[in-house]
Amino acid sequence: MTSRSMQLARRRTDVRAVEQRPRHGWKKTTWIWVFLLPTVVLYGVYTIYPIIASYWYSLVEWNGFDSGQKFVGLSNYKEVFADPLFWNSFKVTLLFMLLVVPARVLLTLLLAIVLNSPKLPLIGVLRSAFFIPVVTTTAIIGVVMRFVLDPSTGPINSVLMKLGFSGVDFLGGQHLALPTAAVLYIWKFFGVTMIYWLAALQTIPYELYEAARIDGAGTWQLFRYITLPMLKPFLIIITVLTVEETFHNFDLMYTLTGGGPYFHTEIVEIYIYRWAFAAPIPQLGHASAAAVIFGLLVAIVGAVQLWGVYAGRRLRGEQR
Repeated sequence: MTSRSMQLARRRTDVRAVEQRPRHGWKKTTWIWVFLLPTVVLYGVYTIYPIIASYWYSLVEWNGFDSGQKFVGLSNYKEVFADPLFWNSFKVTLLFMLLVVPARVLLTLLLAIVLNSPKLPLIGVLRSAFFIPVVTTTAIIGVVMRFVLDPSTGPINSVLMKLGFSGVDFLGGQHLALPTAAVLYIWKFFGVTMIYWLAALQTIPYELYEAARIDGAGTWQLFRYITLPMLKPFLIIITVLTVEETFHNFDLMYTLTGGGPYFHTEIVEIYIYRWAFAAPIPQLGHASAAAVIFGLLVAIVGAVQLWGVYAGRRLRGEQR
């Protein structure tokens, strides 16, 4: 039999096998969609629809109670851009990000290096201890910390006054409120960034450290010439993730300060909430316009995040 005849025979056999194969793939696909349907419906109703509706509400004048909605075009956007309190909330949001991101990224990196050591005793207990605040409800932490940091009856100020110091209004002082909230936010989500770094550190082969120690490398040299170069791809990704997370801190900031004192901790999310729900006459159009602008900012950060993932993968490929 010639080679051409053998190829034709094989093709006929393959065609018969495909024809005889049971065609039940559509049934599996149907059941997959059946189980996904509740999630898809809930996601569409509570996430996709509000996003789309906010674009429409940003173009109308509506208090949320009247049945009529007056179309005003881009007037809401003009009012938002002309409102100095919006730019103040924008500045506070960015300042909060600048306070939180470097501390979360750098401090958690140092802690992760310590907790990544196989010689450290009780390593599992220590990792769990730093991760416990992450699983605690953020709003509850805000309420509890308001009591702990109370200038008159809080335990911290009580200890300070017993030691002869005057009480400190951590959440009521104009210059202390935002740094205090930033410290609490770092403590609350410290474990998340720590897990990121631990996962990144475990991608570095331990044999590299052993070989460097045999050559006489010290702790600083190991960190400088092995750890840091190997972590460069992850640094971009973790930094961008941390930046995006800091934009969503409404629950902690609202329960801690409510945006005070005198708007010194009013982030964009609280600004939107104040116009939509806390105002004597709610202005959903104004709030929606601010939300759309804020959403575009988050979208830009998301695009940077995608670029960071791409750049990180490219760096890892170059290192290999």
